[in-house]
Amino acid sequence: MHTTELDPTLSQTLDAAGKAGYKLIIGNKNYSSWSMRPWVAMKAFGIPFEEVRISLGRADTSSRIAQHSNAGRVPVLVAGETTVWDSLAICEFLAEQFPDKAMWPQEITARAMARSICAEMHSGFTGLRSAMWMNVKASFPGKGRTPEAQSDIARICEIWDDCLARSGPHHFLFGDFSIADAYFAPVVMRFRTYGVWLAPSLQAYVDRVIAHPAVAQWMEEALRESESLEKYDTYPD
Repeated sequence: MHTTELDPTLSQTLDAAGKAGYKLIIGNKNYSSWSMRPWVAMKAFGIPFEEVRISLGRADTSSRIAQHSNAGRVPVLVAGETTVWDSLAICEFLAEQFPDKAMWPQEITARAMARSICAEMHSGFTGLRSAMWMNVKASFPGKGRTPEAQSDIARICEIWDDCLARSGPHHFLFGDFSIADAYFAPVVMRFRTYGVWLAPSLQAYVDRVIAHPAVAQWMEEALRESESLEKYDTYPD
């Protein structure tokens, strides 16, 4: 049996950080797609953390985030004296600290592909982001179908088809749930909100992601939030 081997210096800071060890600063669960990724990954892989949720769009939002990171954005992971910001950096950091949890695929080619599609998601798909923002509570079927968003949807479907063809039916993108699935979970939320039609095999993948306990918990807690950001709660005609 393998045991988790933490960096010794970090282990000391985690001991000093308290019972949870990690503190994850996030935005509203209903809207913050960037926050969703590391939160779902940590829940899915059983990494305990203290959640600090900062409501977005308020007068004190920036000052509250600045207490944790000068980058001024969520998510932020705090581990004692160590601070990591940006969702992909957080996921990579956690994968290094918990190698036995296999947060990335173990096979080298699959792992390279998983990192590549996460990086593509991280830096691209601006058409989808701008026209089809995340709102777990909302229902905007048929909205947001700009040419740029449609192109992004086609590319995402291509990625999913390729990955699922390799992993086999009834699996996640690389077999077992991984960082890659956590990274595309906000896309799943968008496809659900905007009623994006998908081929049966891809819709089945979306259904599996929604049913995953970590994703289901995020959605449940998003639905219970009372805050509202008007510009994201209605879709202009």
